[in-house]
Amino acid sequence: MPTPPVPDDRDALIKRQQEEIARLRDALTRAERERDRLKRRNERLEDQLDAARRAGFRQAAPFAKSHRQGSGRPPGRRAGVTYGRHGRRPVPRRIDETHDAGLPDACPACGGHVQGTHLVSQYQEDLPVVRPVIREFRVHVGACATCGRRVQGRHPLQTSDALGAAAVQIGPEAAALVVVLHKGLGLPLAHIVTLLRDRFGIRVTRGALVHVCARTAARATPTYDVLCAQVRGSPVVSPDETGWKVGGTLHWLWAFATPDTTVYAIRPGRGFGDAAAILGEAFAGVLTRDGWAPYRRFVHADHQTCVAHLLRRSRLLQIDHPRSPFAARVQHCLQHALALRDRYGSGEISAHGLAIARGRLLEQMLDLLTTTRSTIPAVRRFAAHLTVEASALFTFLGDPAVDATNWRAEHAIRPAVVMRKVCGGNRSVQGAQTQQVLTSVLRTAHQRGLDPAAILVTLSRAPTPIVPLPMQAPLR
Repeated sequence: MPTPPVPDDRDALIKRQQEEIARLRDALTRAERERDRLKRRNERLEDQLDAARRAGFRQAAPFAKSHRQGSGRPPGRRAGVTYGRHGRRPVPRRIDETHDAGLPDACPACGGHVQGTHLVSQYQEDLPVVRPVIREFRVHVGACATCGRRVQGRHPLQTSDALGAAAVQIGPEAAALVVVLHKGLGLPLAHIVTLLRDRFGIRVTRGALVHVCARTAARATPTYDVLCAQVRGSPVVSPDETGWKVGGTLHWLWAFATPDTTVYAIRPGRGFGDAAAILGEAFAGVLTRDGWAPYRRFVHADHQTCVAHLLRRSRLLQIDHPRSPFAARVQHCLQHALALRDRYGSGEISAHGLAIARGRLLEQMLDLLTTTRSTIPAVRRFAAHLTVEASALFTFLGDPAVDATNWRAEHAIRPAVVMRKVCGGNRSVQGAQTQQVLTSVLRTAHQRGLDPAAILVTLSRAPTPIVPLPMQAPLR
């Protein structure tokens, strides 16, 4: 058995152990402080990185900088060959007024005699002085001699049968202008009130303009239903969604875009049921969409996942984890697919050659996914996402009508995002209904090269709700 320490040695040992414990406690305290400092620094750097990434993708001010970037170059065109194309306004084909700008009797510089030498023309395109057209409809009222029912006349220029307190109305051209400015261009109602008053001499309140938009939307609802049916039967649809407030509650604004039709829908959710409310659960076309999981529940449809989203994610992974080769290989494979699409479009390769290249690309991607082993969580998540989306990566190489990205839906969402920055959403469910109907009609008219104001005037003057002929079928 070991000999127990004597009291003096035991006290010295205890003292040394206490000193060691105190030293370790100090070291632990310093390590905890350093850990907390590094944690705060890491969080700050992550916030700065996220802010830099958001600033790069921000639509409202994509070129905004936090500080002045040098003195910059002088404004204006560059001299020499770098000047660029010389452009000017073309000479108008129609001349409405002709005015002579005669010579003065004497030279304004020396007072001498002025002698004419030649004549040149200058053109001016201007807006006329616009005054509202005030129409009075003398409505004849009668009664049926058989049943005694009240009957009143209606002129083709009328938009309503209302009389009495509602006899003074906003005309269809003015109403169409209000809808285009507010729902199409995102101009606030208060600014439209000022414009109508100062430029056109029409005095109206913001509440009246809300009712104008609601009445126009009610007339356009059958047209909206027809557009929904056209999207539902389209061979290729690109959907997307963004947040939208209705009465202060988060909803989602959906956009379903085709080459000639766009339908918006403001729904309370962001799931499969909300998308199926427009497309139908049995949609059997091609969905060109991002990686949002509910889209994959359209089991009867073919799918094309957005290649631009995957390329952006690959570039970010290469920045965050430069030592991992996975993201670079994925980027190379996807860019090769886009190059094949361009070569096929220019006639450099045949359809048969494109099909062979597509099969090889898919095999290469699957081999990359099955052989990749990474300890980085972000890389593993990206690999898992690509594995799920493998069958939707190269659909665009098999059908030239399918886009490689969901750019159509992104472009359709952009006006709604700008509108959201102005108004923040809708205050009521009826306002959301008005929003989705009118914006769908305006966007589709723009895609088909139609005058949206003419479409709205036609809808307003119809005695009963109709579907204008240009909106009854998509362009082919």
